[in-house]
Amino acid sequence: MFCIRVLHIILAGSLSMGLLALPARAASEVVVHSFQGSPNDGANPQAGLIDVGGTLYGTTNSGGAHGSGTVFKVTTAGVVTMLHSFGHGHDGAYPQAGLINVEGTLYGTTSSGGAHGSGTVFSITTGGVEAVLHSFGHGHDGAYPQANLINVGGTLYGTTAEGGTGKCSNGESITGCGTVFKVTTAGVETALYSFRGGNDGANPLAGLIDVGGTLYGTTVGGGTNGCGGGGCGTVFKVTTAGVEKVLHSFQGGTDGLEPKASLVNVGGTLYGTTFYGGNGGPCCGTVFKMTTAGAKTVLHSFQGGSDGENPQTGLINVGGTLYGTTNIGGTGNCNGQDPGCGTVFKITTAGAETVLYSFLGGSDGENPQAGLINVGGTLYGTTANGGASGNGTVFKITPQ
Repeated sequence: MFCIRVLHIILAGSLSMGLLALPARAASEVVVHSFQGSPNDGANPQAGLIDVGGTLYGTTNSGGAHGSGTVFKVTTAGVVTMLHSFGHGHDGAYPQAGLINVEGTLYGTTSSGGAHGSGTVFSITTGGVEAVLHSFGHGHDGAYPQANLINVGGTLYGTTAEGGTGKCSNGESITGCGTVFKVTTAGVETALYSFRGGNDGANPLAGLIDVGGTLYGTTVGGGTNGCGGGGCGTVFKVTTAGVEKVLHSFQGGTDGLEPKASLVNVGGTLYGTTFYGGNGGPCCGTVFKMTTAGAKTVLHSFQGGSDGENPQTGLINVGGTLYGTTNIGGTGNCNGQDPGCGTVFKITTAGAETVLYSFLGGSDGENPQAGLINVGGTLYGTTANGGASGNGTVFKITPQ
């Protein structure tokens, strides 16, 4: 479907940056829904949820009537309705991103499918009427979007992981390095910036945030530091007119590398995660903060094991405390094959981290790849795997 070179690096770093995890505290986790993977249900959700009037909406990466993913809604009591199954034509396939709500209509992206096979931007009503607004891959407009959209004054902004006018080698062919784009709700799309794969970054997997009319995001590759020749990733800003500037180039080691997640703005400071790096070794990832001028600090280095590792998604702010998930790690053994089944954690803006819940890899879910949402003090999220049928879950957790 899409190919981005994964960096396999042995990185040294012994400098302690950030605070070690506090002992795990009990938190109550409840599975709201276990996906069945059947034609009438989805499978393997990789994206988070949104709350529209007390009902939660999301996507699954596979399953449904055509096996290419779904849009679903679920009540907080666990009643699930499939709104759309992708893959019956040029409507898109394999959504990896969640949805946004713009005046009662939901908008999202698919990472594949569409008229040119390179992904789509789509709209869908809460009743399940889906329409493709734009099909990527007809020129230098971008390809393979994996991230959520954002709404800035009625125009949608997003990223594509590949495509554009830049040239990036993925080991097999030369493809574009990704784009920042905008699209109207009527479907008029414009590529605002094409990453070149050098100092400016490459392959954004995450969405954007709007801070005072300027957009901020991350790239998983590129930047000024080596990391095997492809760069360790960046934090960048871009104007709505397409003027891009790199704020930070990750260095690997204790600094972290390969940010795969969006940022969150808390009082003018940006917070985010890296998938790898930190003083826990190259395996485990970090939580960091950054000013809009580019001054960066590592708040926490995941240690693996019970602390969790490889945060793949961004954070949410609940009353000044940040909450997130790690894809693996924790105290679950995942049938003895993986280094833990993933965690839910919280972290203060000063860097004190606490693991709230470790997934066990059974009916409770496994491998959260998406962020959380806060609905009245209860956190809701998804796991890509696990659950009663092994096809992922919707869960809720109440921090203690």
